[in-house]
Amino acid sequence: MTTLADPRETPLSAGLIVLLAVTAGGAIANNYAIQPSLDAIAQDIGTTPSAISMTVSGVMLGYLAGLALLVPLADHVNPRRLIPGQLLALAAALIAASMAPSVGLLLVCFILVGAMTTVAAQTSAIVGKLAAPAHRGRQMGLISAGISAGILLSRFVGGLLSTWVGWRAMLLCFAGACCVAALATALRLPASRPQPTKGYFFTLRSVPALLILFPQLRLSAAAGMLWFFAFSTIWVGLAISLAQPPWSLNADAIGLYSLVGLLGLFVTPVAGRFADRYGARRVKLAGLTAAAASALILLSSLGQPLASAPALAVFDAGCFAAQVANQADIVRLDPARSGVLNSAYLLLYYVAGAIGTAAAGALVTAGGWTLVASAAGAAIVGAIVASCFDFKPETRRS
Repeated sequence: MTTLADPRETPLSAGLIVLLAVTAGGAIANNYAIQPSLDAIAQDIGTTPSAISMTVSGVMLGYLAGLALLVPLADHVNPRRLIPGQLLALAAALIAASMAPSVGLLLVCFILVGAMTTVAAQTSAIVGKLAAPAHRGRQMGLISAGISAGILLSRFVGGLLSTWVGWRAMLLCFAGACCVAALATALRLPASRPQPTKGYFFTLRSVPALLILFPQLRLSAAAGMLWFFAFSTIWVGLAISLAQPPWSLNADAIGLYSLVGLLGLFVTPVAGRFADRYGARRVKLAGLTAAAASALILLSSLGQPLASAPALAVFDAGCFAAQVANQADIVRLDPARSGVLNSAYLLLYYVAGAIGTAAAGALVTAGGWTLVASAAGAAIVGAIVASCFDFKPETRRS
């Protein structure tokens, strides 16, 4: 088993946490920043928009592969080497993508980009490993806030840069930011030395065993999968539904709804602090209850921004709060194995999100927005049921 230096010997300063939050957000942004430029890329390379849209799928395939194969490295490799090294690999993949002459090569490059952006998940695992137990939830919440900010701002920044300097130069700008982050983290991260282990491949093979060993991991993963299915279904179903009559909104108007996600940026650090103080299960239940109530409001408020926008904001915030508490809860099972625990959880989590994304269109076709919101609400209720069980005492601070 890999162990790193005692967190009390390598305390994580506020400045380091902010740096890691910005790094994680900047890394994950590369999964989404290209999306506003797909039409421009298709014209430049000389292919169809449908063919170039495969690059988005390539990014997600790479991300899933990275969750399975790269995130467990957090249990084996010195973080001062791992995080900067993967950031440099991400920069190299972005540079290669900026020079790709064909859609096939671009797809390969973006699969690599997606895999390397899992440095964001590695950052969360390392913070969970090194943070003092009394502050673990709060510090992991700050990393989650950085990741959420990166996702939220990525399309805006990517589209703006692409308009100003072109999509190839935009990728080079993101590559340059990765290089700066690599240098900063190499200078600031603690040089914790891994102890002798049973090996990286043993760690990969141990993932199914962890699900058997820790009942709480199974329940937390099930709850997370259910609410991320609901989250993905709501947002994709919303975009499809609003584009159809009687609303027939254009892409810009639909995109404005994403700004309600700003509330989640403020909720995640608070959720982390509350998880440290009152226990993760209470925070999960509170967040999911708010999300379930919001799903109920959304049933009848589509096309009414004054009602649907606040409901979407609370829905997002509830899911974000549950996610922060859930990840802190999972890391507490065995902080020395936070990398492989995060890998197992996030892999299942994103698979459920992909299923929700794929199911949204079919749900809209079968029953319209009412069926979408009903399915999401039912999934949230299932997550609440799974979160009611607790197989271990929780760490609380008086």
